Amino acid sequence: MGGRTLRALAPLAAVAVVALLPLVVTDRFLLKVFTFAGINALVVVGLALLFGHAGQVSLGHAAFVGLGAYASAYCTVRLGWPWPVGFAVAGALAALGGLVLAMPSLRLKGHYLAMATLGFGELMALTFQEAEPVTGGVDGFGGIPFPSLGPLEVGDAAALYWLVWAVVGVAVLAAYNVTSLRPGRAMRALHGSVPGAQASGVDVVGVKVRTFVVSALLAGLAGALYAGVVGFISPSVFTLTASVTFLAMAVLGGTGSLAGPLLAAVLLTLVQYIDALIPGLPQEASQTIQSYREDIYGLAIVLVVIFAPRGIAGLWSRRGGRGEAA
Repeated sequence: MGGRTLRALAPLAAVAVVALLPLVVTDRFLLKVFTFAGINALVVVGLALLFGHAGQVSLGHAAFVGLGAYASAYCTVRLGWPWPVGFAVAGALAALGGLVLAMPSLRLKGHYLAMATLGFGELMALTFQEAEPVTGGVDGFGGIPFPSLGPLEVGDAAALYWLVWAVVGVAVLAAYNVTSLRPGRAMRALHGSVPGAQASGVDVVGVKVRTFVVSALLAGLAGALYAGVVGFISPSVFTLTASVTFLAMAVLGGTGSLAGPLLAAVLLTLVQYIDALIPGLPQEASQTIQSYREDIYGLAIVLVVIFAPRGIAGLWSRRGGRGEAA
């Protein structure tokens, strides 16, 4: 089977596996694990646009996830608004936060941009702790209801899984359309060379800002889904470690691709729950993996940078190219 045929069938196979998984996996905890993988994948779709296509680095995306989570929780619990309204407010507030950060920061380059987003993430983490009347402070925000669509409450593990992955599917489809059209070409030009993009007539600052806002919006929607699935949120979730994990997923997935970062998001999420996925795994091995999880992510990034600079997507493209040549 040729490389082109494999690339054409792979998305269909992936959609089938995702859609049919709850019919095969009946364990509620495992379904929740795959639901968390979908939430992380939604964040990484935005980072795939920001990092993989536009070449911009963010070390503060957990802050946007937190903004979305707290906005959705406040709207549904304190204000009594319907869940879809809280979901929309979560995305809008995160997008606004992305715009506020992007306008001054995205004129920076390289490490300076990374430091600006890092500072924003730390500032928001402190805000989540200190704004106790709104966020609950260090004690957290509980009593968050399950997502509901009109009179229908989405509380079953399988229904939550399908809801999360349906949102991911819509986000992936929208991102794919964007990257396939003129905005995507502008982002790739920006990633390749900023002076070259400017010489070609690309509005560099505009492309950076719009991409950052869309990426923040998706992170905010992921936060709203997380709040609805878990029912409790606290500042300890939206930390620098989470931001680095999201970025690691995007880096391992590779540049110029959506499928690679999605696969990396799922794999790195499953590593966190490896003891549940592999029942016979010795407890010592499981504890070791959990204790050194961040180190494993860091080592994986280093290995990818050295041996596969384009990540999982690059390896797949290379294999497909060999298949066509054969």
